[in-house]
Amino acid sequence: MIGHPFHVLDEIDSTNNYAMEQVNSGQVTSGTAWFTSNQTAGKGTRGKQWLAQPGDISALSIALQPAMLPLSRQFMLSVSVALAAADFFTSYAGDETIIKWPNDIYWRDRKAGGILIENVLRGNMWQYAIVGIGLNINQAAFSPDLPNAVSLRQITGKIREAATLAKELCTFLDKRIRQLQPANYEAILDEYKRRLFRWQQPGLYRKDGEIFEGIIRDVLPDGHLCLEKNGEIMPLGFGEVEFIISR
Repeated sequence: MIGHPFHVLDEIDSTNNYAMEQVNSGQVTSGTAWFTSNQTAGKGTRGKQWLAQPGDISALSIALQPAMLPLSRQFMLSVSVALAAADFFTSYAGDETIIKWPNDIYWRDRKAGGILIENVLRGNMWQYAIVGIGLNINQAAFSPDLPNAVSLRQITGKIREAATLAKELCTFLDKRIRQLQPANYEAILDEYKRRLFRWQQPGLYRKDGEIFEGIIRDVLPDGHLCLEKNGEIMPLGFGEVEFIISR
């Protein structure tokens, strides 16, 4: 089961880095989780830094052996993890919780968290996936550099014990990962699309310096976003388009 064993670290630079070291040592079983309330150098997608306050849940990493998935279907793992994180956040923040492609967690039009998955490959074998999940839990305020961030505390007015929530998140992950069977791929991807931020709705985007209005029409099994612009569909990979969110 995901979250068994569950390790609490006093302080670490990055739980994903620590998890990777443990996997490379060969002494880890699938489902092992590491949590800390003080992560000093967390990582976000595409080399960005993930900033977290002590007591936040953002320092949770899980080592998974994705035996249920071929490497060609690795986006389905990202989809399932995003759904699990959204399920968890919805249980506290309500149905305005959504997923921004590819795997950020949003509440209304504000970012509540994100996901970073790093893979360990041996030749063509997908040996492990290190799943890092960051959710803003107890922050009372954010830097002006993060104008669209939001925390569960800001939404609900309550402070919560982060390690307890991290263990609870593991149960949501376990449920979603168990559903990752070939017969379920289509239904899982359809649910993911229905829960997307701006799904089938017009919004502003930036690509190659140009800001334009587009509509998300589809997400392909390999993760490409199908964005309609002036009646034409553009398939876009990760990092190729920016969502413009005005505040």
